[in-house]
Amino acid sequence: MTSVADLKIKIFADGADKAGMLELYGNPLIKGFTTNPTLMRKAGVFDYQTFAREIIAAIPDRPISFEVFADDFAEMQDQAFEISSWGSNVYVKVPITDTKGEPSYPIIRRLAEAGVKLNVTALMTLQQVSEVAHSLSEGPACCVSVFAGRIADTGRDPVPLMSNAVELLKPTPNIELIWASPRELLNVFQADAIGCQIITATNDILKKLSLVGKVLSDYSLDTVKMFYNDAREAGYQISETASAGTR
Repeated sequence: MTSVADLKIKIFADGADKAGMLELYGNPLIKGFTTNPTLMRKAGVFDYQTFAREIIAAIPDRPISFEVFADDFAEMQDQAFEISSWGSNVYVKVPITDTKGEPSYPIIRRLAEAGVKLNVTALMTLQQVSEVAHSLSEGPACCVSVFAGRIADTGRDPVPLMSNAVELLKPTPNIELIWASPRELLNVFQADAIGCQIITATNDILKKLSLVGKVLSDYSLDTVKMFYNDAREAGYQISETASAGTR
């Protein structure tokens, strides 16, 4: 089993809880941060710009991605320029399409050519990866987020697709591939093995890093103790009278 110290992949924390983000900022394993409007809403963020500026001020030296939320491409572009101006470590997340399914390639190209660092998000096909790579090829450092976890949710193994995405992006060294929406800690090691540069992870997955390399017999015993202790704390009992009636 590879240890966490042996991993080449960069782990980015995915979330929008300010206290949690600042705590993870002190963890040298966390190389960057990502968020999105859904995570921000779940975390109770009401003022998008104030929240973002506070986080950027507190975390000025690691990549942080904030997403546009317009559906009109002209407005999306204006938001991207504004978000980009908030800090040199800011990557602007732009979705691969609008809500009608219209590709965002033209705006992605314009923003990249203007020097905006992008994190193109919600990709799930190799065709999308190829088109985005072409659009970003002349731009600054950028990221492409392929939602491997959502691909897995459809019953498909994401590893072959992600491996092909790594190969597709090799001619464009300014682009890093993100394995987005992982579902389990194993995905970190799968992404590392295929040469993916970045993986995002929510707190529930990050907490499992301490389990890497744990002796399985010890883990088995811990599990037995958990079941036993939970049953005792719940006060569960089986009546001897009730069980006698079934003999």
